[in-house]
Amino acid sequence: MDEFEKLLDAERVSVERFVRFRLHSKEDADDVLQEVYLTAYQKFFQLKNKGSFKAWIIRIARNKCNDYFRKKASQFEIPIDELIEKELSDSRHGVCEVYTVRETLHLLGDKDKQILYLYFWREIPQSEIARRLNIPVGTVKSRLHTAKRNFKNQYPYRTDRSKGEYSMKKLPELIPEYKIEVSDQAPFAVKWEELMGWFLVPKLGEKISWGMYDIPSRQCSHVYDMQVTGKAKVHGIEGVEVTARESSYSDKNKVIHRTFVAQLTDTHCRYLATIRNDGDVRNYITFLDGDEFLPNWGFGEDNCGNETNLAPKGDIKRTGTVVTSVNKEFLLDIVGRYTVTINGKSYDTVCVMDIETYNCGVVSEQFLDQNGKTILWRRFNRDDWASDRYKKKWSELLPENEQLTINGQTYVHWYDCITDYIL
Repeated sequence: MDEFEKLLDAERVSVERFVRFRLHSKEDADDVLQEVYLTAYQKFFQLKNKGSFKAWIIRIARNKCNDYFRKKASQFEIPIDELIEKELSDSRHGVCEVYTVRETLHLLGDKDKQILYLYFWREIPQSEIARRLNIPVGTVKSRLHTAKRNFKNQYPYRTDRSKGEYSMKKLPELIPEYKIEVSDQAPFAVKWEELMGWFLVPKLGEKISWGMYDIPSRQCSHVYDMQVTGKAKVHGIEGVEVTARESSYSDKNKVIHRTFVAQLTDTHCRYLATIRNDGDVRNYITFLDGDEFLPNWGFGEDNCGNETNLAPKGDIKRTGTVVTSVNKEFLLDIVGRYTVTINGKSYDTVCVMDIETYNCGVVSEQFLDQNGKTILWRRFNRDDWASDRYKKKWSELLPENEQLTINGQTYVHWYDCITDYIL
């Protein structure tokens, strides 16, 4: 094995993660990867510092992905030479948003379009714009201010967000009594865009508050106030930054702040990075960081995230409290239709079950309405889950709690979550 093959073998996983995170099509990703490896092999002699191989080949991968997007953008009749790169990520806020921007521009007057194009797309300084148009700099500033205001009024998405803004409904101290009834109607397909495990939809302007409730006491233990604070990029992939403020319900002074980056596409919702405070150092952990990131934040084949377009697959089957599933990784499936009555209101829902996809020995039930919003989330522990820590089986620790039998094993209901969506 020569030097190039050894270096590539060590970094191949990172390169493949980088490309597959940017390209949704596996076939296209495979084609781009072949181009990356071929180009890297042909230009390897130019790399003077072999210790920089990872950064060097990731840069090649980024360029090849950009070439892919340039070709794809041309199919949408987007003039690539006139757009800044940040608008071309292959995501919900990428090519599709460029199209929205262009449509909004078409609604503006010629002077507005001209000044916005020169300043934002061509990135020409105001003084140079003044020279080219033969008008005073003050007039350029005035026109730019007016054009931005007119664009904002026409743009279909919210732009009036401010960081740190929270305005949440107060969650109750006790979870409201609820009833779950099996429906005789067939389960419906649903668009589920929430972040798995956090209930927030990662779109600009979104925010939510949710609580965790111990069972059987029904007492709220923790409250999470969350919001999307703006756009963010991780290794060239565009997503949004999400902040989460966790507080103890009984002691409001016990607060933990979390920040992570997530991405929503037309087919998947996934995490790109998390920011962890290690003493006085902010530690950025991304999808390229392997075992440090994937066990807690990764999900799906090639870490593609959870599917947003849900329909029953037949991977998980449920009859009453008895559940069976196929032998497969990433078991997430709709198992039935239910009427959930909570807080004085009834909801038509489907139940999405997750069997040990993010934590061995843990199963969840998530009841989604036809808007794809969580009405109720319930966690079950396998009877021997974390037995070294808790010293007893869960059927002994929580003998009154509901039990499920999943593939012949006992799972015990532990706690529930609700969001301010139902309040």
